[in-house]
Amino acid sequence: MFFSGSTYPSLNKETSNKIVLLPLGAIEQHGLHLPVSTDTDIVTAVATYAESKLPDDILLCPTLAYGSSHHHQAFGGTLSVSTQLYTQLVIEIVESVIKSGFTKIILLNGHGGNITPLKQALSVLSNRYDATINPTIALATYWELAGKTFAGELPMQSPALSHACEYETSLMLHLFPGNVLMEKVQRAARPESNGYIAWEDDEPYRGVTVVKQTEFVSGNGCSGEPQLATKEKGQYLFEHVTKALLDFIGSFKSWPEIKKLKP
Repeated sequence: MFFSGSTYPSLNKETSNKIVLLPLGAIEQHGLHLPVSTDTDIVTAVATYAESKLPDDILLCPTLAYGSSHHHQAFGGTLSVSTQLYTQLVIEIVESVIKSGFTKIILLNGHGGNITPLKQALSVLSNRYDATINPTIALATYWELAGKTFAGELPMQSPALSHACEYETSLMLHLFPGNVLMEKVQRAARPESNGYIAWEDDEPYRGVTVVKQTEFVSGNGCSGEPQLATKEKGQYLFEHVTKALLDFIGSFKSWPEIKKLKP
């Protein structure tokens, strides 16, 4: 079921039946070969497929296309909101869902820069509503949900999803091949390895994090190994990520209420 196009009486009848699914994307540069809508396009396709398979379980909201992408702005082609504003925006959208009577909500994320502000939003919402309405709000980032499929498992040849990489480029070749300019693919210049920071998953995580704007870690705005992308890999990735999402939703709908344990 789609939130858009529904009347409010029909939505009001579904508060106890539906899991609200809110896809979260971004509009940001994706190197020389992918459209700036890539994150939004992929997460919307994954969410729409899930709704087509579970229409009786899912209430699919319109994708929030704008994300936290300030770190990409030096390249142009980026429409971003600050991390603070993004956190508040998600809080207020989810509050609207809660006030409409829904208590099971999934935030399906498709952009890495959204993850930290989304976790902050969950913290605020938990503090605000656990003691009263007690909704269950889950954040699922699609490539993390799919696990090893997006972490170097064959047939993928690079160690993890990054940005405009083998993984995203393959998905776009499968989903929107007319929007991919493979003739313009270039492997980006990247920082020299220092033994601790995995700029390109070239080092295992060792508990050290350094944050840099994209122009400091990529010469052309992309990362990873986009030259290795194929539409066949994209189909493989899409099949696995949608299965992972459907499995999660199947589990999530039967979760018991998470009740307070302290009297």
